[in-house]
Amino acid sequence: MKIKILILTTILCWGCSKVAPRRPINPKNSTTILKETINKSIRLNKIEEDKIVALIKKDSTKTYQISPNGFWYTYINKIEKNTPTPKVGDVATIAYNISDLQGHIIYSKAAIGEKKYQVDKEDFISALQAGIKLMKVGETITFVIPSYNAFGISGDGNKIGINQSIKSTVTLININN
Repeated sequence: MKIKILILTTILCWGCSKVAPRRPINPKNSTTILKETINKSIRLNKIEEDKIVALIKKDSTKTYQISPNGFWYTYINKIEKNTPTPKVGDVATIAYNISDLQGHIIYSKAAIGEKKYQVDKEDFISALQAGIKLMKVGETITFVIPSYNAFGISGDGNKIGINQSIKSTVTLININN
């Protein structure tokens, strides 16, 4: 019996020994690559932002506002009366198009049709997710969206290329709770 207790105690002591954590084989390379990727993304975003700012400066007929979410917008049709805006969970019925920065239509309103969008509950263009919450029923807003707030580094896999900034004119048709 004493032998069994001695063997059991030995097994328990070995079983509870601490395992040394594994360290990266070459930690310097991974941080260097990560820093280079971040710096490249910052440069690309700056170039994209400069193009958008130049486009906005050319369009002197409209007043653009910048959103804290990183996109620009201008009202085409603004409703002055105090009516509600979409809240999280509401179903917003919208009509929208997508064009490139030069104004060439990529997807027309007719091709897209009316879209029912459940606010912040569906996957959608991130800038438009935030932008729709600014709108009142009947308003039309044109959004100028950098690629990182649109389709990013992959594009849409069809007509929108990688790192492509877009414009989208959205009309809020209805809000259902």
